[in-house]
Amino acid sequence: MTMDLFARHRAVLPDWLALYYEDPLEITHGEGRHVWDAAGNKYLDFFGGILTTMTAHALPEVTKAVSEQAGRIIHSSTLYLNRPMVELAERIAHVSAIPDARVFFTTSGTEANDTALLLATAHRGSNTVLAMRNSYHGRSFSSVGITGNRGWSPTSLSPLQTLYVHGGVRTRGPYAHLDDRDFIDACVADLEDLLGHTRPPAALIAEPVQGVGGFTSPPDGLYAAFREVLHERGILWIADEVQTGWGRTGEHFWGWQAHGRGGPPDIVTFAKGIGNGMSVGGVIARAEIMNCLDANSISTFGGTQVTMAAGLANLTYLLEHDLQGNARRVGGMLIERLRAVAAQVPHVREVRGRGLMIGIELARPGTDEAAPEAAATVLEETRAGGLLIGKGGGHSTSVLRVAPPMSLTVAEAEEGAAILERALRSI
Repeated sequence: MTMDLFARHRAVLPDWLALYYEDPLEITHGEGRHVWDAAGNKYLDFFGGILTTMTAHALPEVTKAVSEQAGRIIHSSTLYLNRPMVELAERIAHVSAIPDARVFFTTSGTEANDTALLLATAHRGSNTVLAMRNSYHGRSFSSVGITGNRGWSPTSLSPLQTLYVHGGVRTRGPYAHLDDRDFIDACVADLEDLLGHTRPPAALIAEPVQGVGGFTSPPDGLYAAFREVLHERGILWIADEVQTGWGRTGEHFWGWQAHGRGGPPDIVTFAKGIGNGMSVGGVIARAEIMNCLDANSISTFGGTQVTMAAGLANLTYLLEHDLQGNARRVGGMLIERLRAVAAQVPHVREVRGRGLMIGIELARPGTDEAAPEAAATVLEETRAGGLLIGKGGGHSTSVLRVAPPMSLTVAEAEEGAAILERALRSI
């Protein structure tokens, strides 16, 4: 039956629509941190629909909120007052740490980043944008144009002039050999030199932890140091928190807070986990930036009542149950467990990450050369063992991505680590 569905998929959907596994998987239902496929096999989910199932599958509080709202009204557009949208915007503005914050809802992280780019370029009167090497910001025309990852950038055409900055990847590139302080100084010097050769940019957009790029990140404080340089020139800082937001990194509620010495970003984008699987994205910005557009705009599906009800219930659950603290505790334990395993597996170049956002980079033993075939092997072996993980990385997709729902228990973390250990040892 799955192969029949696969054949139908290939007959009507694009060839470039990626599927995991040699025998693609149809997930039919989930509960907590587990999902089941069409054959009845049960899996521990360590990827959560690409970090979207943030709290748990079939979380009763979210399911109830969606059901009750759907029974009243599902959608009316932003042309009418919308109580769930206002209530969720109030909560997000409060936790954003951005003064006089305004919130605009979209349906995805791609659309959120599109909106942030529109705001920044309109506010600054410039179509030049700074982005990080190895970055990923979405699949639309404008967001592909600022994506510094060749594997996810199908065209060089763009409405923007994009200039790429060093610093998003700590352990590769020309500054990898430096200590953290010298690494930051070198990246700042590179930024200053770059700004001396271009027209004034609108903004720097950066993921505090690069998601599709393989969960890479700079030393704490890099973006704070960048911010000082940018602020002197009036250049905006956009933090893409689509994957890092809502406490997933454990140590902070927002990824930018690891670089918060100079205060919050001018613009923050979010999506994925806030809806726990529902299509919710958005932008937070200071009022002067959010209100800079001089033409009418609406959102047909951004902020629709049923997705706002889901987001509000999900955020409430996350805060009341301290899932950020759980990500810090359980994620820290999981990272240490995986590092102990990695020390005995020659193919593992590095285990990195924060909280429940963990990357395992594979390389050919004794080299820094990527090993995508090893990553593919581990992906298949973990599935066979009853565990779902992701993969990514800017160097030939050789990073295993581990990002379970943030309610993961210690026992489930141990179970997943044991399956991962067996899979890594099978390379």
